[in-house]
Amino acid sequence: MSADEARRRIEALWRIEAPKLHAALARLTRDLGLAEELAQEALVTALERWPESGVPDNPGAWLMTTAKNRALDELRRSKLLRRKHEELGRDLDEAGVERAENQAERIERELDDDVGDDMLRLIFTACHPVLSPDARVALTLRMLGGLTTPEIARAFLVPEPTIAQRIVRAKKTLAEAQVAFEVPRGAERAKRLASVLEVVYLVFNEGYAATAGDDWMRPELCEDALRLGRVLAELAPEEPEVHGLLALMEIQASRARARTTPTGEPILLLDQDRSRWDRLLIRRGLASLERAEALGGARGPYALQAALAACHARARTPEETDWARIAGLYGALGEIMPSPIVDLNRAIALGMLFGPEAGLKIVDALADNPALAGYHLLPSVRADFLTKLGRLDEARAEWERAAGLTQNAREKALLLERARACAEK
Repeated sequence: MSADEARRRIEALWRIEAPKLHAALARLTRDLGLAEELAQEALVTALERWPESGVPDNPGAWLMTTAKNRALDELRRSKLLRRKHEELGRDLDEAGVERAENQAERIERELDDDVGDDMLRLIFTACHPVLSPDARVALTLRMLGGLTTPEIARAFLVPEPTIAQRIVRAKKTLAEAQVAFEVPRGAERAKRLASVLEVVYLVFNEGYAATAGDDWMRPELCEDALRLGRVLAELAPEEPEVHGLLALMEIQASRARARTTPTGEPILLLDQDRSRWDRLLIRRGLASLERAEALGGARGPYALQAALAACHARARTPEETDWARIAGLYGALGEIMPSPIVDLNRAIALGMLFGPEAGLKIVDALADNPALAGYHLLPSVRADFLTKLGRLDEARAEWERAAGLTQNAREKALLLERARACAEK
């Protein structure tokens, strides 16, 4: 295996394994910054060794073992070991009842003891009220989603240095406040829930449509987000927005098999083979939506977005799509969470309902919004309307502009293909 091939495989594995490493190491060390450092050290070791020795049969276990060993070495060298002894109620007396090595072995066994959900603990820890809402989301995406700073910056539509500062400050603040690594109870859990839901959905979105890289989707992130959403639904069964979020993710995830070709090229919603949609996930999503509505949460932001997804799920063909309802739902969503991205999606629905000229008029009104300055879907939507109107030269320029803004290789290729199609007509 060449060094470049090994590096690509390691980077792909890291996307999957990093959240598990961060969560397990955070439970052991009670320090998110240290947990990330230890995980990074394991990655560096893999980058040094695997190009020569080959990728292990179980690379996730190899990374976890390497990271745990480094964590134990750190514990032995620091006061964290004594703190851990106290937490476990096994302090050493003067006679040395047990050797430090035995204590370390017990700590290692505790790390392997899968009691509860480490990732859920990580989310609630990162969403502690001591942090600002923006910092909570950025930190959790970094630790749980394994996203890079540029990817998080694109998700927020803010500069990269801003995100980097948020993450550094957030880890420092949590360490100084000695925030417990736990899922809180009662009122404290309710206070953190909104931020937790936002984080889970952003992680799902990164899996559903990756902001960067060579793949259109990152299914492992969708799976992690869905699992966490289901755990949250059990933890907070009377919270309508928990069920609204779960409904939204399940309905969107139902399209996963139809969203790419066998070789990984994207297939857009209206071009998908709907027979490949997962009807079980759709049924589960619709049931979760009904639960959210029965709890009085029909107008919550996640329930509204789930209702939008349900419009597509219920339509057996693109022609059966209820675009009038979709436009109305986007209007309602814009009232409770105003956003130019919501307005852009509403423009798409109105364009489908009343024709591309009506949609283009709304899109053009959004063109000067600074929040959309680097958002590739703005020129992409505009290009689609221009193509339908037969204004092919303008459309080609917009497809190319959109391609220049996206960081996802698959999406870039799709947009450039649309541009070439305009030039050939």
